[in-house]
Amino acid sequence: MSATADHAEERTNPAARLGFEPGQVVQEIGYDDDVEQELREGIEELTGTELVDEDYDDVADAVVLWFREDDGDLTDALVDATTMIDEGGSVWLMTPKTGRDGYVEPSDIGEAATTAGLSQTRSISAGKDWSGSRLVTPKTARSAKR
Repeated sequence: MSATADHAEERTNPAARLGFEPGQVVQEIGYDDDVEQELREGIEELTGTELVDEDYDDVADAVVLWFREDDGDLTDALVDATTMIDEGGSVWLMTPKTGRDGYVEPSDIGEAATTAGLSQTRSISAGKDWSGSRLVTPKTARSAKR
């Protein structure tokens, strides 16, 4: 695919910027009627599979976690989100943008990610009302020896 085609897809499918690939299993946590439906549909279109919910009991390639300020403890939510993904997998933490109900301070995201053992690699606008932060799990020494 050409660079021009890549950019065209990013404009038409907001999920293209998240790096999902065909065949990946993406677990969605924290779904509610306020989430960005266009982004969800775009992820399903890119992967060719439906998003699986929080009851999914197999290993996922990535997680999309919708989190609002009043959803509880962010560190706990991030730790829970990483229990069923591959080492080196990513969690896309989706939080309401500044000024929206449920807004989460960036410093709170950074602190919770660090405490949960995750590294923040980038942030994006995930739609009209949501921002996304890509958090990755570390590759452990154990996995490097395999």
